[in-house]
Amino acid sequence: MRSEGPIYCEILLRMVDETGLLIPPMAFIPAAERYNLMPAIDRWVVRSMFQWIAKQTEKAGERRLYAINLSGQSLGDDSFVAFVVEQFEKSGISPRLICFEITETAAIANLARAMSFMSVLKGMGCRFSLDDFGSGMSSFAYLKNLPVDSIKIDGAFVRDIITDEVDMAMVEAINRIGQVMGIQTVAEFVENDVILARLKDLGVDYAQGYGVHKPECLPGHES
Repeated sequence: MRSEGPIYCEILLRMVDETGLLIPPMAFIPAAERYNLMPAIDRWVVRSMFQWIAKQTEKAGERRLYAINLSGQSLGDDSFVAFVVEQFEKSGISPRLICFEITETAAIANLARAMSFMSVLKGMGCRFSLDDFGSGMSSFAYLKNLPVDSIKIDGAFVRDIITDEVDMAMVEAINRIGQVMGIQTVAEFVENDVILARLKDLGVDYAQGYGVHKPECLPGHES
């Protein structure tokens, strides 16, 4: 795995219920999608994160890259890109600090709008990552048309890479395509050192999962 480059931090969303308990995303995001609330949630996340980042004092010499997940509904919202640009202007943070993650299925479903959205923000300096790569039927064909900086290999393949030869071959193929295209690869669901060692042998660029680092609260949001 690569050791150079910025510290990569993915922003994970949780909801706090009336008793103070944390509710995982899969318990509320499907309902938000059903009622077309994801654009409003994504706007709140972008606005809140930009404001939080603007208040941070980074350690000397430390570079960070903050990854923010976006929904397919936001990609289909014509006014969303203007909102993101406005938040960069209001917060004053550098677009180079932000990597937007878009799922493969959402990008394919909104291909023209996804490409337009990515073009505008990449022109400002943002990065883009294609999440859950390999879950769609036409992954490699669409990848040629999307200006992404990295692809995140679907954790469904990574989880059983040690015991399943097909999953192993899928991860190897995705990583090889990424190398040929000059796109960095990130393995999801890396749960132990054995999986991590196998990914290193394959030449996967980065790993993400409980075997690397467990989620933690943002400073100032511990409650």
